Amino acid sequence: MPNILLTQKCVRSCPYCFAQKHMDESPPEDMMTWENLIYIADLLETSGEKGVSLLGGEPFLHPYIVDFVLYLLERNLHVNIFTSGIMSDKMFREARKFLSNIEPDRLSFVCNVNNPEISPSSELERTRRFLKEFGRLTNLGFNIYKNDFEMDFLFQYINEFGLKRHIRIGLAHPIPGEKNVFIKKENLPQFAERFISYAPMFERFRVDPGFDCGIPLCLFSDEQLGKLYKINKGNLKFGCGPAIDIGPDMMVWSCFPLSRYQKKSLYEFDSLQDILQFYHENLHSKVRIEASGIFEKCDTCVHREDGICTGGCLAHNLTHFMNEAPIRFREVYIDE
Repeated sequence: MPNILLTQKCVRSCPYCFAQKHMDESPPEDMMTWENLIYIADLLETSGEKGVSLLGGEPFLHPYIVDFVLYLLERNLHVNIFTSGIMSDKMFREARKFLSNIEPDRLSFVCNVNNPEISPSSELERTRRFLKEFGRLTNLGFNIYKNDFEMDFLFQYINEFGLKRHIRIGLAHPIPGEKNVFIKKENLPQFAERFISYAPMFERFRVDPGFDCGIPLCLFSDEQLGKLYKINKGNLKFGCGPAIDIGPDMMVWSCFPLSRYQKKSLYEFDSLQDILQFYHENLHSKVRIEASGIFEKCDTCVHREDGICTGGCLAHNLTHFMNEAPIRFREVYIDE
């Protein structure tokens, strides 16, 4: 499911943000137009794609987001919106009027939340207002960028607002050439231990933790993997591949941590499959040849060879390459 950025503006400044540099370099008036949205919808239809994600920045800063959603639904696309739930009163009233009664098999939200202890009260109030109204359509998203994270509040939100019993677990990754907060790879085992300590709560509240891309399998012991297998009902993924982000200016790139690498115009491609193939072959595959994973042991890992794990987030590898002489494939050094 490709990602369409409706706007490059946001309402928060999260320390782990993958997109901060990208948004800072974009003009504030850079927003998705009707013309571009219709072109993208046509491309997705001819590609046989059945769903699309809308994000930003904060997508609800776009004045026409509700109209965009209704249009994409009419095009028979499932629409998934990544949001903080923080929006103006006017936008909230419009979203409630036109979107709240749409069925979950057509519209869904991922509400990315931070620990309430580090969130301003004004943001919390608006997020809670959103969750109360759109809870039946909403999964939570939680991005982990330090090892002393807390997740108790996530289960409280799910029970209080009747949210879907699934949490998207994201791990903050480095942005090559930039500074953002993330857990260094040598400290990732501590993340795994901390996360597994919440396994009893996932089981008790019957909540599935869904791993986003870039989390290596080897962080977890066989016993821990057994616990994850059960609480995820057998649905475990340890992958990293092109996500495909499309900006308001019709530029496309692999994913936000790699937004400085191999950025291309959408008009250079004839289908979504062409885009995926380009980024898989010209970036991901070539980087994996140079360094198969974020750890040295990835080179000889049978689980990586069997495709069970892809070796962690590619951004770690590219960060390492930036500090060495250009002796590898030319593509991994291109900064566009």
